[in-house]
Amino acid sequence: MIIKTKKYGLGKKQYINLCLKNVLKEFWWVWFVPVVIMLLPIFISGAFWWCFSIALLLIVLYLGFWYIQFTAVTQLDQYKMLFEKFVYEIDSRQILMKINAKEGSQITWDKIKKAEKTKNAFILSISRAQFIHLPFDIFKSDLELKFLETILRRKGLITTPIKGKDQTEEQEKIETKK
Repeated sequence: MIIKTKKYGLGKKQYINLCLKNVLKEFWWVWFVPVVIMLLPIFISGAFWWCFSIALLLIVLYLGFWYIQFTAVTQLDQYKMLFEKFVYEIDSRQILMKINAKEGSQITWDKIKKAEKTKNAFILSISRAQFIHLPFDIFKSDLELKFLETILRRKGLITTPIKGKDQTEEQEKIETKK
């Protein structure tokens, strides 16, 4: 079976937001530095405002650094392809990204490092700043969603099952009863 999606292109703002979320998840341990700096006034009297301002400055610089990096990617010609509209053809061997019937590229499953299922999309990560964002609404049926989830599970990229609308509602009822 081959999954053929509707034409979809990732927006630049959405790309920046997804990249920032990815970096914050990947480098979660970086947040210990500002926390430690904010705890210094416990040991040094009269240093509250100094430590607080340094910690705040580090947070702003860290987020600003990554925001500038990902914004720059959206402006470069060599990354223009990330934001074009594609029709995706997905099977168990590869992902074909087609601009039109004659132009496109292929990505084999071994290039995908990890996959994540969010509330409304699959995110297939190739690197820190390169990924394939597949919203659920570009698929033509729930069967295609389940087939993609099966492929991802077989490849060892994802472990959580997809819940259909009926299953989600039933699960929510069970959880609220507990």
